[in-house]
Amino acid sequence: MLTAILGLGTAVFFGAADFLGGLAAGRILAIRASALSALAGLILLTVALPIFGGTWSTGALVWGVIAGVVAACTVALLYASLAIGPMSILAPLLAVVAAIVPVAYGLASGEQLALTGSAGIVVALAAVVLVGVVPHTEAVRPLASGILLAILAGASMGTGIIVLDNTPGDSGILTLVVGRGVAVTVLLAAAASVAARGPRRSGSWRGGWAGGVRLGLAGGVLAAAADVFMLTGVRVGDVSIIGVLAALCSPITVVLAALVLRERLAPPQVVGLVLAVAAAGLFASG
Repeated sequence: MLTAILGLGTAVFFGAADFLGGLAAGRILAIRASALSALAGLILLTVALPIFGGTWSTGALVWGVIAGVVAACTVALLYASLAIGPMSILAPLLAVVAAIVPVAYGLASGEQLALTGSAGIVVALAAVVLVGVVPHTEAVRPLASGILLAILAGASMGTGIIVLDNTPGDSGILTLVVGRGVAVTVLLAAAASVAARGPRRSGSWRGGWAGGVRLGLAGGVLAAAADVFMLTGVRVGDVSIIGVLAALCSPITVVLAALVLRERLAPPQVVGLVLAVAAAGLFASG
């Protein structure tokens, strides 16, 4: 039960963070939104460090650096993908890919999946096809670049879950703090390199530049909270289960995109979303 709660908590916070990050990326460029998100997360995690505690060690430092590099890649790819959109298609696609990666790792590490878990892999692949490649006149078709970025973001996100699973158990959230510090350094440097390129983007949604900054910061706070849930989850449960439950972030993002952006879903895409959720349930039950 605790594993399920932690996994679902991860999904809720990540789903909302992805939505806000995608909106921010559409206004101030993905790399700037990514840097702001990482900075906000670092501040929150640093403030929370005395509460959670943790012991410094070589393992905590090394895995923290690795986590930071992976996180920087993930958030940049994620925001760039969602900025291209449509979120309602790309968010489920990257979430399913992100679920498959830790499941494969868990199986290779000796974790056992029941028949339902094996069936979940097949269902997940079917969901990827339906939400990513839909030959339907009502569908809002994503660009090939958006699909590629979503797949890469999902693979990177899944790798991040594996990295957290390898952190020392006594390190608390130190690994997350170190990781966010590395991510902030990398992303701020990248953002600075594009600072002089062209005018600021305001986008079509309300808020303009200032709104984009607020969205990026808010998304970073939610993503940091999701990381705490995820880190705790992989330490008390199976990485494959947490990875799949975290993939339920996609329905949250899709619902927000439908409510705020009025993105429409064609019938095959709705089936794909249902299958993605069903796949997560099959994995978890296995």
